[in-house]
This record gives sequence, C-alpha cells and structure tokens, in this order.
Amino acid sequence: MIDAYFIHLLILIGIYLILGISLQLSLGYGGLLNLGHIAFFGIGAYAFALLSLHGFPFALSILVASIISALFGWLLSIPTNKLKGDYLALVTLGFSFVVYAVLLNWTSITGGAFGLADIPRPNLLSDNFSFLLFVYAIAIISYLFISRICGTRFGKLVEAIRDDELAAKSLGKNTLKIKSWGLIISAFFAGLAGSLFASYITFIDPSSFTLTTLIPILLIVIIGGLTSLPGTVLATIVVVLIPEPLRFLGLSSSVVGPIQQILYSLLLLVIIYYKPRGFYGKIDLE
Repeated sequence: MIDAYFIHLLILIGIYLILGISLQLSLGYGGLLNLGHIAFFGIGAYAFALLSLHGFPFALSILVASIISALFGWLLSIPTNKLKGDYLALVTLGFSFVVYAVLLNWTSITGGAFGLADIPRPNLLSDNFSFLLFVYAIAIISYLFISRICGTRFGKLVEAIRDDELAAKSLGKNTLKIKSWGLIISAFFAGLAGSLFASYITFIDPSSFTLTTLIPILLIVIIGGLTSLPGTVLATIVVVLIPEPLRFLGLSSSVVGPIQQILYSLLLLVIIYYKPRGFYGKIDLE
C-alpha cells in the first residue's frame, strides 16, 4: 500500500513538472502572465480521452491532443499578442473560464459534470510502476527540450522581448511572432501533461481544470523562481508533497481542500517576503 502511494505521488510530480516547466517558458522566460495554462491542460486531457475512447492508438492520441492544445495556444495568441501584464492575465483567465464552461455544458461530447470515464491505457503501461517510468521518460525529454529551447537564439530573443520589447522591435525582430511561438510551445507541453493525467487517472471531469488547479501550477513557477528550470523541479516536489500530511489526519475532503489552499497561500507569502525570486530565480515577478 505504501509503495503504491509513493508511486502515485511520483507520477503526480512528473505530470506537474511538465506543467511547471511549460508554464516557465511562457511566464518566466517570455514574461507572459498566462492564466490560460490550465485550459491547455484541460484541452489536452479531453482531446486525449476522446481520441482514446474512439479507438485511436495511445501514442497517436497523445501527439494529436498535444497538437490540439498548441493550436489553441496559437488561437489565444492572436487577440493577446499586444496585451501585457494585468490585461493579458484577465484575457487568458477569461479563456480558462470559457474552456471550463464548454467542458461543463457540451455534454454530448465532454459528458458535462459527469465527465469521461474508463479512459483506456495500453497493456504495456497497465500497472502504475510502468506508467511511472513512462511519465518520467516524457518529463526528462520535456525538460531537456525546453532547456534546449531556452538556450537557443530563439530563447534569448524571448527573454529580450520580456525585458524590453521596444528595443527588440527596433532591432527588426518580429516580437509578435516570437511571443506566439512561445505560447504555442508552452500550450503543447501543457496538453502533453493533460494527456498523461487523463491516461493515469482514467477519469476526468471539468472540476480538474479550474482556477483552484491553476494555483499550484503558478506556485511551482513562482516558488522555483522565474527562468529557473532546476528551481521548477524542486518547487514541483515541494508543492505536490506539502498538502499530503493532511490525508493522514482523518479530515473530510470538504475540510482538506480549504486547508490545502491556505497552506499554498502561506507558502506563497513566505516565499515573496523572504525570497522574492524563489529558490533560484533570476528576475522579479512584475
């Protein structure tokens, strides 16, 4: 039982790590206060679930679901490319609410509040230990890929636009296109994480993709430090494990949920007060 419990936690850490590093690309490196990340996560999960339930192969379902999330990232970039700060945050937050409303009300496709159940998983990954190895293989590849992107000329341009977009424009850089690609890549990996989540849980409903779920993902990026991928790894472990002791106190779920949010809020306040740049951050959150 204990082994199964720790495997479960490790799988969640792997999935949230992919979510965290993908948001790090758009928020930390790109400076885009993107609150629509949870929507990309949900789109990927539902796209994967629907494809799997209709008989598509596992690997193809993951790839197509991630591409669909990336497509929505591109669509979101069109109206938000010239927005910054609070305005960008509000529009992307509105996008999350729209996606949630669609998932909740398009019952013929999404199942509405009842969600989608019995999402298939291939026989090769039928036991959780095999799935754990698969998740961490994907997480490592995702980490190396995003780390590589951030170290390329494209990554340096993304950071330059974050620091001074006007200066980048004066040098002839297409800042709108670069920011769009940053959001597209970020959305792709969020959809990838959503696919893994749906495959692991085998049941999804709209409540898994609300603002409450977005908070720990934002915490991972802020606590780890903006533009710090190693910090994101450490923060993912901390954020996933902090509420776990509550499960052993015998409290009802109606009590555990609010306490968990309080713990996250306290952690955020402590980090902001004592270590504003997070564990290994290089820039401040503006």
